[in-house]
Amino acid sequence: MLQMLDDLTDPADHLALDEAVLMRESPESGRLQPWEILRVWEFIQPVVVAGRSSRIREEIDVDYCKAMKIPILRRCTGGASVVAGPGCLMYSVVLDHAVHVGLRKIDAAHQYVMSRVLAAVQQQVSSANLQGICDLTWQNRKCSGNSLRVTRDRILYHGTVLYDFDLTMLSRCLLKAPRQPDYRVGRDHASFVTNVPLNSTTLARHLVGKFEVRDHVDARSLQSEVLKLRKQRYDLQKWHFRIE
Repeated sequence: MLQMLDDLTDPADHLALDEAVLMRESPESGRLQPWEILRVWEFIQPVVVAGRSSRIREEIDVDYCKAMKIPILRRCTGGASVVAGPGCLMYSVVLDHAVHVGLRKIDAAHQYVMSRVLAAVQQQVSSANLQGICDLTWQNRKCSGNSLRVTRDRILYHGTVLYDFDLTMLSRCLLKAPRQPDYRVGRDHASFVTNVPLNSTTLARHLVGKFEVRDHVDARSLQSEVLKLRKQRYDLQKWHFRIE
């Protein structure tokens, strides 16, 4: 597996890069070639990211976000809307079906990725746990969520780990969650979500170890694909707000 290195600052670039990695083609053949990527990163500003099929106004307080100039973007993977920013470590994993047979099954994908994320977190916080379908929790409160997209050749699995995030942003930017795991038992955002006490730089290093990263690749190698996806989707309000 490769680790992708980038110095992106625009939130839309991060979303476009994840999709570009997922859909990367070989310049020589024009066909998808086996490759696998781990990327660990953070947004430098608060941002709300809707799922591919999220209904924006059912999940997000659009008026508040506009008043506070918090971008509302849409990613290419499923799941509900999330708030991220400084203090929220992001990870993106692209796995190739030619290398990992069986990950087209969603349960298998959750188990493969989240067992490694959990093991990395537990090196600093041994009491961290998995609950629900694929939530990472600490003291029975959620500190990490994720989403995925499966294509014919690969899977993109990306998620969050809250370690020093302004949790008040959740209640301000998000409305009631459309789907809730049983262990939430009706709790609101403030009483359900927490930061997990760990060092993000150390966690990034542990993730690299658990996913057995062996080399690095520069995100600039995908610059043309990122620019194309921004023009097609991530620069367009009609993409982000296509389902209101």
